[in-house]
Amino acid sequence: MRPQMTQNRITVEATAPAPLDVAWKAYTSPDQIMQWNFASDDWHCPAASVDLKEGGKFTSRMEAKDGSMGFDFEGTYTKIIPNTRIEYAFGDRNAVVEFTPSGEQTHVKIAFDPDEHVPIDHQRDGWAAILGNFCQHVGRR
Repeated sequence: MRPQMTQNRITVEATAPAPLDVAWKAYTSPDQIMQWNFASDDWHCPAASVDLKEGGKFTSRMEAKDGSMGFDFEGTYTKIIPNTRIEYAFGDRNAVVEFTPSGEQTHVKIAFDPDEHVPIDHQRDGWAAILGNFCQHVGRR
């Protein structure tokens, strides 16, 4: 099954200070996902699982560190091109993550279908903050 592409996708992108193989592994390894997959310092990701294949499932638990709230972000991989592209469905929405090497750095671009019930700016800012944490994480490796 190929994800439906919508015209109103939100896109965030950044250049990670790590070579492609390091960036890919950090994005697809549960132990590393737990170290960067949250939008602010008062949140964390205490659990993650990845079955990195088409039709495979993933989940990440995101929680406020004070325990006041949390949620599971989960979905199904719809296309995997190793070291290049990940497509997945989450609920009735879809996302595409593209990895482009640039010397010792990796450009990461994420495009996703918005949630109609959440302001666009809030969604973009949250996903951009998570991508920023990812870049900081791989920069420390």
